[in-house]
Amino acid sequence: MRILIAEDDPVLADGLMRSLRQADYAVDCVAAGDQAEHVLLAQTYDLVILDLGLPRLDGFEVLRRLRHRGSKVPVLVLTARDAVDDRVRGLDLGADDYLTKPFDLPELEARVRALIRRGQSGGGSTLSHGALKLDTAGRRATLKGVSLDLSARELGVLEVLMHRSGRVVNKEQLAEQLYGWDEEVGANAIEVYVHRLRKKLEPAGVTIRTIRGLGYLLDKPEHE
Repeated sequence: MRILIAEDDPVLADGLMRSLRQADYAVDCVAAGDQAEHVLLAQTYDLVILDLGLPRLDGFEVLRRLRHRGSKVPVLVLTARDAVDDRVRGLDLGADDYLTKPFDLPELEARVRALIRRGQSGGGSTLSHGALKLDTAGRRATLKGVSLDLSARELGVLEVLMHRSGRVVNKEQLAEQLYGWDEEVGANAIEVYVHRLRKKLEPAGVTIRTIRGLGYLLDKPEHE
């Protein structure tokens, strides 16, 4: 799960980023509206946390342009403004939820989970690959009805591979979904996650193949 935070208060932005990364989200952060606009044109996110009072391009305009492009990414608006008119305008422009500063981090995290679930339910939140099932909203995988003990990173790798079943996925594509821009990615980190995941899946006949020089391939199930 990848989240963009657009917030110009560095202390708040850092706190949000740390909290969400501890919850195993990949998080990117920008401090100005024009930066948010640029990033949203180039990158796909599962959720946007958007401050209305951004410099150079305010959050209202960022949101308006995002929805004008047809993007359905869930948007949680954060603002110090508590006027009813601002809340109404934000919702009318396409915000999915609204949180007024100051707020408690547990409440924000609960709203983040709810918005991501809501965003995924529109396209179906369960991925299937033969006997392997992944509930992307509940972050739970089962194999032949039995729950798999997977770390958050392993779940992230599995989600990408299942979305692209039968196609090669390279390390860069996996890292993009698992890490924020400024997070250090160890040289062998992706290999380690794939190796651990492979060991848990192969006994049940689910195969992740390494395509030398290209990446990884989740073989299509025999009966599909």
